[in-house]
Amino acid sequence: MATIIDGKAYAARLRAEIGLQVRTLREQHFVTPGLAVILVGEDPASQIYVRNKANQAREAQMSSFEYRLAYGVPEEQLLELIERLNQDPAVHGILVQLPLPPQVDPERVINAIRPDKDIDGFHPLNVGALATGGKGIVPCTPLGCLMLLKHHLGDLSGLHALVLGRSNIVGKPMASLLLKENCTVTIAHSRTRDLQAECQRADILVAAVGQPRLVAGHWIKPGATVIDVGINRIEEAGKALLVGDVDFDLARDVAGAITPVPGGVGPMTIACLLLNTLEAACRQNGIAFPGNIMQAAWGSVEGS
Repeated sequence: MATIIDGKAYAARLRAEIGLQVRTLREQHFVTPGLAVILVGEDPASQIYVRNKANQAREAQMSSFEYRLAYGVPEEQLLELIERLNQDPAVHGILVQLPLPPQVDPERVINAIRPDKDIDGFHPLNVGALATGGKGIVPCTPLGCLMLLKHHLGDLSGLHALVLGRSNIVGKPMASLLLKENCTVTIAHSRTRDLQAECQRADILVAAVGQPRLVAGHWIKPGATVIDVGINRIEEAGKALLVGDVDFDLARDVAGAITPVPGGVGPMTIACLLLNTLEAACRQNGIAFPGNIMQAAWGSVEGS
């Protein structure tokens, strides 16, 4: 039976450590990290997600700024807001909740955010820094996945990692992070031949395709570590369920460790958003970022 990787517990400890570092930043340098979140439209799921981000930012003693724009907002109005936030010294991180309505070009929006305030890590300069081993802001979900992997496995060198999905948000940056950890990395996607065979070779499987229960239990290499990024809403036996891209009930009998859905990667995404905001605030004020923050959080998990 697989070990369940409790992302919720780890995220809570990471947020607590971030809160301690924010307090130090405020007391010693008089800097309060500020996170600005922009929501366009009234999608219920996005509203809940934005509210959770704001609440957790405040719990970490950060400043939280929320901007809610109508679904039909002109693109130029959104870009003007972003530029104001780019120039606001109280705002260290800017996040525009995706997806955006059809009249707004997401690429223009992403490119409009100052790279050092792009806490999603989507700006081309941050993407390039990650791909070339430079210093940039790393996308939150892949960063959270990597933390969970390193917490559970330690050194990842030489392991065969399969990233299932090639999106700019998760798949591609995840592959870059795993390469930096000296994994042998394969990216699989909708055109991959014999996907089952690729999965069965992987010591690490990161599933991020948005297809409920795509990965069957017998596809998984015995003892592999499975990180399930997928969050899919389905109906089963008259009940609404949240399930991942991996068939959890069958996979846990084969894998060595696996993240649940919900309670796995999701909480880590918001925690890493706060981590990126803290790092952005430090960089923008010429303050050394506390590089031991992840180790401090890991230690508190291991000792729990």
